[in-house]
Amino acid sequence: MAKVGFYKDENVVPLEMHKVRIVQKLTLPPLEQRLACIQGAGYNTFLLQNADVFLDMLTDSGVNAMSDQQQAAMMVADDSYAGSCTFTRLAAKLRDIFGMQHFLPAHQGRACEHILAKVFVEPGSVVPMNYHFTTTKAHITVQGGTVEELVVAEGLAVTSAEPFKGNMDCERLADSIQRYTPGKIAFVRVEAGTNLIGGQPFSLQNLRDVREVCDRFGCMLVMDASLLADNLHFVKTREEACRDMSIRDITRAMADCCDILYFSARKLGCARGGGICIRSEAHYRAMRGLVPLFEGFLTYGGMSVREMEAMTVGLEETMDADVISQGPQFIGFMVDELVKRGVPVITPAGGLGCHIDAMRFVDHIPQTQYPAGALAAALYIAGGIRGMERGTLSEQRAPDGSEPLASMELVRLALPRRVFTLSQVLFAVDRLEWLYKHRRLIGGLEWSEEPEILRFFYGRLTPKGGWSEKLAQQFRKDFGDCL
Repeated sequence: MAKVGFYKDENVVPLEMHKVRIVQKLTLPPLEQRLACIQGAGYNTFLLQNADVFLDMLTDSGVNAMSDQQQAAMMVADDSYAGSCTFTRLAAKLRDIFGMQHFLPAHQGRACEHILAKVFVEPGSVVPMNYHFTTTKAHITVQGGTVEELVVAEGLAVTSAEPFKGNMDCERLADSIQRYTPGKIAFVRVEAGTNLIGGQPFSLQNLRDVREVCDRFGCMLVMDASLLADNLHFVKTREEACRDMSIRDITRAMADCCDILYFSARKLGCARGGGICIRSEAHYRAMRGLVPLFEGFLTYGGMSVREMEAMTVGLEETMDADVISQGPQFIGFMVDELVKRGVPVITPAGGLGCHIDAMRFVDHIPQTQYPAGALAAALYIAGGIRGMERGTLSEQRAPDGSEPLASMELVRLALPRRVFTLSQVLFAVDRLEWLYKHRRLIGGLEWSEEPEILRFFYGRLTPKGGWSEKLAQQFRKDFGDCL
């Protein structure tokens, strides 16, 4: 990773190791339009139209900037239904990087989760993991399985100096396997850059320790590598034993611990698609038939060949420390700026985005009124910024209809790779600082339409007490006729 010095400390900022060659015009809608848009979207940022959004920090999925080399590669795609040379190049690149012989393509990460759950999860199965992701848990429970979360205690501490809050508690893992018996364990899952607790990484040593527990009990180890790029950066910069290792060597060391590795290329590789890398031919054959059934033929799996070419280049670019450092450095900058202003955020800074701690930001709103969802809606009103609720609203109800409260209430402000400028990041920081000063104006939400499955994607809510209009009035008072 390039080490660049600055003459004066006050000039130090994340330095982009790329230049921008294609731009997209943005528009910041007026306050009154923003208020009408969030009302029309049922206070669910997923239902906003992108044309009404100034800074789209909803997700990094499928919205990362491609490199010039990726776009060039798209022009040489072999557009064949079967036996495409494009697929051959992609499969060869995955074997080169991860060292696994078999590859099954899929249209994105949740398609991989679907296949894994259909094959390995049955009623009564248990999947121990460091922490769940929404769609992962849904696929497992649909098949009659349950999830056992075993992240280390520090992982749920909102402020911490612990560098690897995504580590799995190996002692609890061993206890869990013994309690349920190895025959009930569908597989053990580790998620790189644990999404729902602030994009926090696990260490290479912890992954090796998890592998040792799996070997002891004969359990299969599966990695969700969708956010692997950020996790690689943190292992390189935070894990002393890995400082002299190349990104490629760290990647192979991680893959060598796993039986199966799956990913969404909407994140890893900065393209669109996904796939499953498999060590065992028996596991490959067990899953193979579901690809043509649900995704497409075995040499495209529901993906465009152009995206597959871009993915091949993007995966190789992920082995470049300068490429994968940009996102974490921008996120770290944003977190530091918010900490300076007293705005509560998850620390240390993780990957994927900056995570606002809604339970401290709006501590007057009970979890049953979805504080993170309310804060996400308020931030859109304040600045046209679309973030994502990652809290109780993103959970699913228990079979008896009760609502489990999330361990954390976060608003995730994703920073897709190479998309935003520092001035745009500072605009978001400014609006959050203003919003924190007026946080008591923000109230809770309640459901007006609550879907049964993955309700956070398309459910609708209403504000309690008409707080959104009061917040808009305060904005107009403080900012005058400014946007």
